[in-house]
Amino acid sequence: MRIALFVLVLVLMATDVDAKQRSRPNIMVILCDDLGYGDIGCFGNKTIKTPNLDKLASQGMRLTACYSASPLCSPARAGLLTGRTPSRVGVYSWIAGNHVMHMPKTEITIAHLLKKAGYQTMHSGKWHCNGKFNRPEQPQPNDHGFDYWFGTQNNAAPTHRNPRNFVRNGNNAGQLKGFSCQIVADEASDWIKNKRDKSRPFFTYVCFHEPHEPIDSPGDLVAMYPEAKKKGEALYYANVSNMDRAVGSLMKMLDDEKLTDNTFVIFTSDNGPETLNRYGNAWRSHGVPGPLRGMKLWMYEGGIRVPGIIRFPGHTKPGQVNDTPVCSVDLLPTFCELAGAEVPKDRKLDGASIMPIFKGQKPNRTTPLYWHYFSAIGQPKTTMRIDDWVILGIRNGPDRQGGPSLGPDDMKIIKESKLVAFELYNLHGDLAQKHNLAEKQPDRLKAMAEKLIAKHREVTTEGPDWDVKPRAKKKPKGK
Repeated sequence: MRIALFVLVLVLMATDVDAKQRSRPNIMVILCDDLGYGDIGCFGNKTIKTPNLDKLASQGMRLTACYSASPLCSPARAGLLTGRTPSRVGVYSWIAGNHVMHMPKTEITIAHLLKKAGYQTMHSGKWHCNGKFNRPEQPQPNDHGFDYWFGTQNNAAPTHRNPRNFVRNGNNAGQLKGFSCQIVADEASDWIKNKRDKSRPFFTYVCFHEPHEPIDSPGDLVAMYPEAKKKGEALYYANVSNMDRAVGSLMKMLDDEKLTDNTFVIFTSDNGPETLNRYGNAWRSHGVPGPLRGMKLWMYEGGIRVPGIIRFPGHTKPGQVNDTPVCSVDLLPTFCELAGAEVPKDRKLDGASIMPIFKGQKPNRTTPLYWHYFSAIGQPKTTMRIDDWVILGIRNGPDRQGGPSLGPDDMKIIKESKLVAFELYNLHGDLAQKHNLAEKQPDRLKAMAEKLIAKHREVTTEGPDWDVKPRAKKKPKGK
């Protein structure tokens, strides 16, 4: 009798564990590279055809005030993965190949936390969180919590077509056939269908290279845009449509595998659209920020506000639109709440769970949304949003704007510069940030400036101080 009772208890315990595993949703993050706020149909683009993303938006919630953690690539990814504004992490700029800057191994990522909670974790696509990619000197995706990884250090090379610089779990994948977005989507789909433990929930981090330069696109999609007359314009439009096609294949896979109803999907971008001709081979960049001011690398809305779509059956309603400010740093605490995982208590997080938005409420923020890029285009280098109010900070010292990755003299700028002037905007009725209200709102400006200065000091003090060596000068030929 006692043995039978003991066996029954074990069975009930195992059943309870299985039920708990099934009740927790799978999680899929789809991140684009340089996709502008106004680049897809459901966010107002009248030219570029994005039927799969439009469908996804119609099935779930469109986030009209969705932000990235940064106005450029590497910091945006570090912020998303850690829930911390990227300057705390020490990812101050884009990371060039072989650069000393990287996301430190001491950082705790979404993948770490979900893996600890029983999830299987997978990364597919652009990594860009280190310079010494696939080398022991710096942590790789597996060191940051990913059970399975497939990706590149930065861009697909030589272009999106037939890339040859992918690495799979530490081994070079060799020459690949097809276009990067579909290769990345197919790898994620294959892992979900064939390689994971299907008794456990999964976290899949899908990072497309599109529509970042150097752009290449399928001919049938380029042919869809005969009205495009500017050099590279049709290639760009087709590139976005190709990415949309890859999203469609992922959603079909979830349907086919009967995973749709228990999978949280969020689609977004790492920053605003690339500024045309910012560098010599960017002639195919024709993204738009919609009604927003600025583009990639700017601290205005166009640099940091990005498309956002969430489909979470049972929580989102079809065709829902939400204008609550949310940011990629919010994903870590949100996913911890979904997975029953413990949020790290030993470090400062800058995000908040966005689960309240599914009940028509606002996230419970303990710190305002904040952005910093020491080399931003334009004078402002920091931004903070509180409700509809946005303050931008202008620092003293050298006005470095865009260009190379973190250089030998940049740490001094980051650590020692102070905010000395400010701009103030109310986004309610002034989404394009045309009216600087700094002089008309002195009391509000003073209060917000004090918060911005304190946050800026806190963040830049915490961030690592990288020892960046000057580039070796090339020796003249023949010597």
